[in-house]
Amino acid sequence: MEYRRLGASGLKVPALSFGAGTFGGRGPLFGAWGDTGVQEARRLVDICLDAGVTMFDTADVYSDGMSEEVLGEAVRGRRDQVIISTKTGLPTGDGPNDAGTSRARLITACENALRRLGTDRIDLFQLHAFDAGTPVEEVLCALDTLVRDGKVRYTGVSNFSGWQVMKSLAAAERYGFPRYTAHQVYYSLVGRDYEWELMPLGLDQGLGAIVWSPLGWGRLTGKVRRGRPLPAGSRLHGTAAWGPPVDDDHLYRVVDVLCEIAEETGRAVPQIALNWLLRRPTVSSVVIGARNEEQLRQNLGAVGWTLTPEQSARLDEVSAKTAPYPYFPYHRQEGFARLNPPVVGAASPPPA
Repeated sequence: MEYRRLGASGLKVPALSFGAGTFGGRGPLFGAWGDTGVQEARRLVDICLDAGVTMFDTADVYSDGMSEEVLGEAVRGRRDQVIISTKTGLPTGDGPNDAGTSRARLITACENALRRLGTDRIDLFQLHAFDAGTPVEEVLCALDTLVRDGKVRYTGVSNFSGWQVMKSLAAAERYGFPRYTAHQVYYSLVGRDYEWELMPLGLDQGLGAIVWSPLGWGRLTGKVRRGRPLPAGSRLHGTAAWGPPVDDDHLYRVVDVLCEIAEETGRAVPQIALNWLLRRPTVSSVVIGARNEEQLRQNLGAVGWTLTPEQSARLDEVSAKTAPYPYFPYHRQEGFARLNPPVVGAASPPPA
């Protein structure tokens, strides 16, 4: 397994990490994701560690905290072998302080996560969403307290916009609080919005991307094809409304090329989609999920080989979309590239 620095920090993380959203199976969304119990979770953790996948990602909202509980049991006795990442900030109840990232909420959420995980520290503690109702200085001060107390080692964010990240980083620099090292983001061949603002920001500010839903909310498995009904066992029947949207025609064009390259390489379609992501700028780790051992072993096959430049270019081309405002107006003007050189490997501007 390849290990990479998490952003500009000194922490080394595996190129692939395991998402424990399938652990627990509580509630309509997470129940559709999976219902892995402790025994099967231990087996999946065994397979991950054998493959060098040492980082495990979860959140307090996954199955109402049950994901953290199952993960904690699954890594019991080998805590020092793993990196645990968890998130907080989304609503976990109806109380006035059961959502957001106030000082009260963060400290309570951290203590609850430590209890559920059965550990004395969280390696990467991430804010699951931006809280516009709490000053960033209060958020950062609370995180600084948790770091100084040894309960958290690194901090990060998830699903922030560019201005939200920069406002936080500026405050951290001003007051000497720990800087965020990671940004957990949605990024896939059918969802490349990350490239326009957040990827250049990550390069400039030293934030490593931890990619969630790299298979486009389960759409890039090769089973969702043009002219075919959605497979009976697909979780998209129950979860599509919660996930990132994608135009069907665009999806089918991308899947067509994925299938062509799968034929050429003898690899599975998900392995092609994951391998493409692993070569993208700023990506520190791609979170893979699995409801069973077969899915996990297939996803682990995304490493140890590389797409050819020609194959990568075909995927770049078929998945590219016109940049959103304010990025598109000047791409066709002479001199724009000199002022704003493109990120290598990111989406190309539309042709003139």
